[in-house]
Amino acid sequence: MDYREILLKYKLHHLLVWLLFFAGWFYFRNPNYPNATVAVQITAVKVSILAILVYFTNYLLIPVFLNRKKYLVFAIVYLSSIIGLGIIKIAMIMHLLQPFFAIPLRVFDNFKARAYDNIIPLFLLVSTGAAAKMVQQYIISQKNLAAISREKTETELQYLRGQLNPHFLFNSLNAVYFLIDKTNAAARDTLLRFSDLLRYQLYDCSADKIDIAKELVFLSDYMHLHEIRLNQNYEVELKKEGDFSGLQITPLLLIPFVENAFKHVSHHSDQKNFIRVAVRLTGKSLHFSVFNSKEESSVAFPGWGGIGLANVRRRLDLLYPEKYTLEIKNEEQLYAVTLVLQADEISESLS
Repeated sequence: MDYREILLKYKLHHLLVWLLFFAGWFYFRNPNYPNATVAVQITAVKVSILAILVYFTNYLLIPVFLNRKKYLVFAIVYLSSIIGLGIIKIAMIMHLLQPFFAIPLRVFDNFKARAYDNIIPLFLLVSTGAAAKMVQQYIISQKNLAAISREKTETELQYLRGQLNPHFLFNSLNAVYFLIDKTNAAARDTLLRFSDLLRYQLYDCSADKIDIAKELVFLSDYMHLHEIRLNQNYEVELKKEGDFSGLQITPLLLIPFVENAFKHVSHHSDQKNFIRVAVRLTGKSLHFSVFNSKEESSVAFPGWGGIGLANVRRRLDLLYPEKYTLEIKNEEQLYAVTLVLQADEISESLS
């Protein structure tokens, strides 16, 4: 690990910037104060309050309010915090200077001049930091869009290379369907589900977004087809809670989690093996959970494991940056994955 990686990992570059800022401010303003000790103390107050406001704005106000288009709330909190901490800064500076004045120093005496020297510079400096943060976010988003475009192109090329002629495929499935005796309802139903799976993958998934309801039907059909090959010692369950109408999601975002559950489910003969999938819409969050039993001695894809799950994390980072949480638990007899997407982010996909 070289010095650049160490700086980025421990955020030491932030500390270096503020130390340089402190040194420059002290160098230029030192003559304005009674002695060097007071100059250091006042410079520390000014730099500390500026740093607090910059980080408060860039890492809380911008992500929570400005990025979610809550402009009025952002403006109120932003201005209030600058004015409030600006007044605190004036009070602290006056406290440090009080021993050098014969008369008591009061915060609101000649407040207009003090606000001009302290609060307005705070506003300009913090706004500059916020502007730099927004430019950085824009550059990152453009890079992500370019990466998404490249990955989509590569995926489409791979898909085209391996794609069977859809019309031939569906005509063949229809022919097989009519060859199955009508009394064999289970076989006919299974073939229809398989046909729906292919249709979804070949046609519906070509869009950037799709109704969550369709994605859940696809999951249900996929789970049903896998359930057929399992014996009665397996429990396969899909639970849905909430009204998903009008909400959209990136196609095939959820299926890798279910695929891995079937791939690594336990095979106990003396107890129940299970795969439980739950989708729940609560408030402003979409919760998607997959639980499967596993062999106690098996090492089921520690961390992220296979390519499929790694691709999902990459897609989540590109499509829903800072808009999702992903929790994975790998216990002795249970493997659990919980994905939470912000519902307001999903809703924005409709616009």
